[in-house]
Amino acid sequence: MAQSKDKMSEIDEHIMKRFDIQKRLGKGAYGIVWKAIDRKTKEVVAVKKIFDAFRNQTDAQRTFREIMFLQSFKNHPNIVKLHSIHRAANNRDIYLGFEYMETDLHNVIKRGNILKDIHKRYIMYQLLKAIKYIHSGNVIHRDLKPSNVLLDSLCRCKIADFGLARSLTQGSEGTIGECDPTLTDYVATRWYRAPEILIANRRYTKGIDMWSLGCILAEMSVGKPIFPGTSTVNQVEKIMATIPTPNAEDLALVCVSGVGSSMIKNAAAVQKVPLQTLMGTGVPPDAVNLINVLLVFNPHKRLTAEEALQHEYVSRFHDPEQEIVMQNNVIIPLNDDVRLSVDDYRNKLYEIMTVHQRRVIATKPNVTVKKIFPPEVYSKVGNY
Repeated sequence: MAQSKDKMSEIDEHIMKRFDIQKRLGKGAYGIVWKAIDRKTKEVVAVKKIFDAFRNQTDAQRTFREIMFLQSFKNHPNIVKLHSIHRAANNRDIYLGFEYMETDLHNVIKRGNILKDIHKRYIMYQLLKAIKYIHSGNVIHRDLKPSNVLLDSLCRCKIADFGLARSLTQGSEGTIGECDPTLTDYVATRWYRAPEILIANRRYTKGIDMWSLGCILAEMSVGKPIFPGTSTVNQVEKIMATIPTPNAEDLALVCVSGVGSSMIKNAAAVQKVPLQTLMGTGVPPDAVNLINVLLVFNPHKRLTAEEALQHEYVSRFHDPEQEIVMQNNVIIPLNDDVRLSVDDYRNKLYEIMTVHQRRVIATKPNVTVKKIFPPEVYSKVGNY
């Protein structure tokens, strides 16, 4: 009974009517996630309640981005599906209904030697497919890390959390101006951030996501973060102790300020610990090679997602027909280069929700879901 009262105090009544809440999966400073059954569709889903989603301009922009980008990428099998959006009674919180995934890569890595070599290759292949799709829409994710990679028992993975994503089409050739506070305001791990972000170069490229993928593959390979920096400076030091020292041309391209250049030069002067040494002897050579060509100082010299899909490490899964791209650039319906008011984000989101609900009622399409991968792919991987 106490659990039922707790549920009632945490969840709005109209949400309880829509979803049969099974159990709470997690709670943090920004929200709660439950496993639930959608009473309409009978599907098992994850219901996420975002506390005070519009508390300030930064949070409102992040909430808006998350929803808009997830809707834009809903057709890819390796990006988490956002099924529904629900207003809260207090007009401050918001509820999101997602497809249910059993765990995330962070928890799987933390539990020890669960992932076999074939699992790691399959996960990396799926991540590269998803990033190729996102990048083909001229969008960068900007927050790739193991906790944002959701997994199920068949080792299928899906990228989540698009709150920091950006459309490069809206910016001036990928330049993120002072009006974009979300990355600096957002308190999160810096372990997966590319050098150019750490030294405050605002000319972002798709290469920042490729750097993060290199960090994720390295972490899967050794079972722990490869660059666990304790501060921004320490993070740069750990990176520069492992990757080759950049030449003058690369420094000039990446370091747009004297401070950034000095930080890199000072960090590069410390004793080197080669990546192969950091990886140890148990990591396959093709994994080390892929990590090496992703963890490159100059973002323009990192492999693209499309190039990485042709790498030997994922060759057994490589299938160009399944590595789909978007037909158009993704542009969200508010100018992401301008910091708008809380009401602007909230009102636009509610407007879009209303239009979407009217379309659903009017059309009620008969949707057939087709598995992207043939059964033999799953038999190669197996359950973990």
